[in-house]
Amino acid sequence: MGSYDDIIHLPHYVSATRPRMQITDRAAQFSPFAALTKHGEAIVETARLTRDRKELTEDAKADIELRLNLLAKQIASQPEVSITYFLSDEMKDGGSYITVAGIVIKIDVYDHIIVMKDKIKIPTENIFEINGELFSELD
Repeated sequence: MGSYDDIIHLPHYVSATRPRMQITDRAAQFSPFAALTKHGEAIVETARLTRDRKELTEDAKADIELRLNLLAKQIASQPEVSITYFLSDEMKDGGSYITVAGIVIKIDVYDHIIVMKDKIKIPTENIFEINGELFSELD
């Protein structure tokens, strides 16, 4: 004789005061508890590498300034250039170096930015290198 033989054939209990729970709600009771929902994202963010910003020499700064002035004089001809600049990371210290190539349409000396034809705005103080056919006599 089994331990449940005395109740196995009794009718299922139905509460007189509470409505029966829907099957979907019952299933939710047994779903896994996700206490660490953001933990995986935090691990990925911590593992993501950033680079330190390189300090330019005075000669490199002067070269960039010379190239910006030359670019400003030739802006009407819509010169195509390649600009490498430092982009600070919004989440942690450091950042990354980005290289964009395209046509410069504006140099805003008041806000210290270069505006590319594809609407990318580059802060002039973050520029690491400027190259292009326009600067062939400098190289």
